[in-house]
Amino acid sequence: MTVNNRIKALREQLALNNLAAYLIPSSDPHQSEYAAGHWKSREWISGFTGSTGLVIVTPDHAGLWTDSRYFIQANQELKNSEVELHKLRVPHTPEYIEWLEDYLPPGSQIGCDGSLFSKRQIQGLTQALQGKEIRINLSLDLFSVIWTDRPALPSTKAFLLEDHFTGESRALKLGRIRKIMNDFGASDHLLSELGDIAWILNIRSTDIDFNPVLISYLHIGLTNAYLFVDQIKISADLKAALEVDGILLKPYQELHNFLQQLDKDTKILIDPSTTNIRTIECLNAVQTIEEANPSLLMRSIKNETEISHIKEAMIKDGIALTRLYRWIEKELKHRTLPEFEVGEKLDHFRREQGDYQGESFPAIVGYAGNGAIVHYRPTADQCSMIKPEGILLLDSGGQYLQGTTDITRTTALGIPSAEQKEHFTLVLKGHIGLAKLKFPKGTRGNQMDVLARQHLWEKGLNYGHGTGHGVGFLLNVHEGPQSINGGTSKKVSTPFQIGMFTSNEPGFYQTEEYGIRIENLILCKEYKQTEYGQFLEFQKLTLFPIDLNLIEEQLLNASEKEWLETYHKKVYEELAPRLNAEEKEWMAKQCGL
Repeated sequence: MTVNNRIKALREQLALNNLAAYLIPSSDPHQSEYAAGHWKSREWISGFTGSTGLVIVTPDHAGLWTDSRYFIQANQELKNSEVELHKLRVPHTPEYIEWLEDYLPPGSQIGCDGSLFSKRQIQGLTQALQGKEIRINLSLDLFSVIWTDRPALPSTKAFLLEDHFTGESRALKLGRIRKIMNDFGASDHLLSELGDIAWILNIRSTDIDFNPVLISYLHIGLTNAYLFVDQIKISADLKAALEVDGILLKPYQELHNFLQQLDKDTKILIDPSTTNIRTIECLNAVQTIEEANPSLLMRSIKNETEISHIKEAMIKDGIALTRLYRWIEKELKHRTLPEFEVGEKLDHFRREQGDYQGESFPAIVGYAGNGAIVHYRPTADQCSMIKPEGILLLDSGGQYLQGTTDITRTTALGIPSAEQKEHFTLVLKGHIGLAKLKFPKGTRGNQMDVLARQHLWEKGLNYGHGTGHGVGFLLNVHEGPQSINGGTSKKVSTPFQIGMFTSNEPGFYQTEEYGIRIENLILCKEYKQTEYGQFLEFQKLTLFPIDLNLIEEQLLNASEKEWLETYHKKVYEELAPRLNAEEKEWMAKQCGL
C-alpha cells in the first residue's frame, strides 16, 4: 500500500465523518519524542521517518510540517508521494495552525486522536481557530480503521535499576514528590511522561527503541500509588519490590475508568504539557492543579552516585570510539565502507564494554553530503560508501547501566580544504566558548546560545538546531527542562543548576557537501562564591579527541589553544590506562601529545 493509497483511504474516512482536515502528530499518548510502532501513524501515512513533524490531510491536500533539522531528509522521503513539505520556523511560511486558519472555511470540523495531543496543544489550537468557529473532534482514531496491519503494543519486560546505580531509592523520590504535592495542596498526582515514571520508580524497559522506558501511567496518592501497565511486563519479583513501597499494579487500559471514579474532593496535580487531552477530560469532576511534573526538574539534577557512574560510561564510550576509528582507518586502506556498517561496528565495540543496553538513538553516520542532513540515518539498503577522502560526521550514543552518552565527532578522511578547516574551526571556537563559560546562578540557556554561534555569525553563517539539550541517566537522550537555544520556550528559560547534564553541540552544514558538528556532554558544577553571588561553570565529561587535522590553528586564540590542549591531555589520561600499547600510541597522536 503506497503512501498515496493510504492518504486516499484516510480521505474516505474524512468524508464519512464530515471532516475538513485530520491532524496526525508524531507523539504517543505520553507525549514521547519517540513512539512505539503502534503509534507511528504519522510515519505510516507520509513515509517521513524523522522524529518530529505533523501531517495534515484534507480532501485536496496532504502536508508535513517539520523543522530545519529534517528539511533535506523530508524532501528525499516525500518525493514519491503527494505529501508536501511545509517548513517550520522559516520567515513568511505559516505554522500549521496559521495554515489551518487560512485554509479552512468558517464552521469547518477537524478531527484528531485526542490521546496524541496534550491539553496545552489543544488549548492553543482551539484559541487560534475559535474566531472562525472551527470545531475539533478529539475522539477519532481513524488509523484503527485504515491501518489494518498496525503493530500491537509492545510487551517487553521491565527491569529494576538498583539503588547503587541511581543513588536514591524510589521511596525517597516518592517522599520528595509528596512533599511538593503538599505544597501545591494536591492530594493526588498523575504522571503520563514515561521518563518521569521510569526515574521515580527506578525501573527501565525497552518498550520504545533507544529509550529505556515502560509504557505506563503512574498515579501517586499521599500514602500509596498505582502503576497502570500491561502486567505481563512486570515479574513477580519486581511486583513484590514495588508493593513494598506501596505501589500497586492496575491494567494499562483502566486508567480512564479509574480517574472517572475519583472522589469529588480530589485535588490532582497534572502537567498540561505532557498529559493528553482525552485523559484530562476524565478529570472534569475533580479539581486539577496544573504545574510541571516536579520529577522533571528533579531528574535533570544528577546526584553524586549518578555522576560517578556517568564518568565511567564516558570512559567506556571513549574506548569503543577509539577502536571504531582505528578500524575505520585500517578498512579504508583496502576498501570503501558502507555508512551503515560503521554504525553497526560502533554498536559492536560499545557492546564489548559491558553493561551496554543499546544505542541511545540511531547512529548518524553522515559521509560527505549526508553529513549536512542533521538527523540522517543510513540503512543497510540505502547509504553511501565512505572513501579515504572528504569528511565524516558521526553522531552516536549508548545506553549503559552507568548512564546515557551522546557524542558527535567530525573527521577528515583525506586532506581538508581551506574552507572546510575554516568552518570546522569556527564551530570549534563556539564549542570552546560555551565550554569555558563562567556564569552567575540563575543564568538560562537562551543567554548562553550566542557564545556557540558568534564566530559563525561574524561570517554570515548559522545552524538550524539547538546548541544543547538535557540528557537522562539510562533514560531519554533528550531530556528537559534545561536547554541551550536562542528561543523563548520554557526549556531555554530554565535556569541552570548544579548537577544538570547537558550537550554542547554547535555545527555547520554545507548542503550536499559536508556537515560539521562537535558535541560533548557537560556537567554544571560550582565555580566560586563571590560578593556578587554564586557562580557556576561546566565540566566536560565526554572523552574523545577532536580532529586536529581540521583545525585552522591561526583562527584560535591563546585561551582556546590552551583549552584544547588541556582537554586532549585529560582524554589521554582517562583512557590510556584501559588501552593496549597500539591504541595508546594512536590516542597520543590524535591528542597531539
